Amino acid sequence: MVQHTLLPLPIGAPLPGWNPPPPPATTTMRGRYCTVERLNPAKHGRELFNADSLEPSDVSWTYLSYGPFSSEESYLSWLQSQSEKADPLFFSILEPISGRAIGLASYLRIEPSHGSIEVGHLKFSPVMQRTCAATEAMYLMMARAFEGGYRRYEWKCDALNAGSRAAAQRLGFSYEGTFRQATVYKGRNRDTAWFSVIDKDWPAVKGALEQWLSPTNFDGHGGQKVALS
Repeated sequence: MVQHTLLPLPIGAPLPGWNPPPPPATTTMRGRYCTVERLNPAKHGRELFNADSLEPSDVSWTYLSYGPFSSEESYLSWLQSQSEKADPLFFSILEPISGRAIGLASYLRIEPSHGSIEVGHLKFSPVMQRTCAATEAMYLMMARAFEGGYRRYEWKCDALNAGSRAAAQRLGFSYEGTFRQATVYKGRNRDTAWFSVIDKDWPAVKGALEQWLSPTNFDGHGGQKVALS
């Protein structure tokens, strides 16, 4: 907080040299454990549907405002409608060797004028859940945002979604509070929990994620030596 010499009230710190960043790039992000590529329903749709179908129940759709889908046709139609939007900006998450699509993620609420961007619409198939690919995909998307000039990276979820809340904090997001009765979806109330990483946090978060993702952090059986949390 800064006391301005000409104003009787405290105001926010100045941002010398800061300029609004451009919209996030849509080029492919490549990592060791996954590739993050702009959603292409014709290329990725069937693979995503088949990967999601490996789940024995529809529980992973519980906290999303859409789904589950009764058929591949209805799912592909939904994917097509989303792929045509710039916000949310959807990406498919692919296995690095086979190139098979195993998950979805997006940037949304993209606000270059404020330097703010959110990650969401996360739908990780059973193939991707609790894997290095899941963590690396989130790292790659966060890195692109901060390296592109964004100063605030948000994660929001249903306050009752314990898994999402734990994932946010494991990845280095800070809890900021809960907006009560924020939205209605699927005919029910949603209180929304807010989390963020800001540019001042990013160097430490980046270092922790890169250290965890390093091959030296895993034993010969794939077990982690040091937990990210």
